[in-house]
Amino acid sequence: MFTKPRQTRYSRRMAGQLMTIEEVSHRLRVTTATIRRWARDGKLKAIRLGGPWPEAKLLRFDSEEIERALRAWGEGGEE
Repeated sequence: MFTKPRQTRYSRRMAGQLMTIEEVSHRLRVTTATIRRWARDGKLKAIRLGGPWPEAKLLRFDSEEIERALRAWGEGGEE
């Protein structure tokens, strides 16, 4: 019997590659602490693994979201 796979809230949006905090910090040229703060404050959209915020220590970021944020910030605006 075939069962439909359970859909998570991220499965439809996962078009881009996932990036680690370190990869994002290198791309944006800021510290990993800044990336964590921006994720906590909602400035960057993070996928939290291992529990709810702030217990979730493992974060991943959609590369397309990071590039979108870079474009918006470069134009003087924020998402």
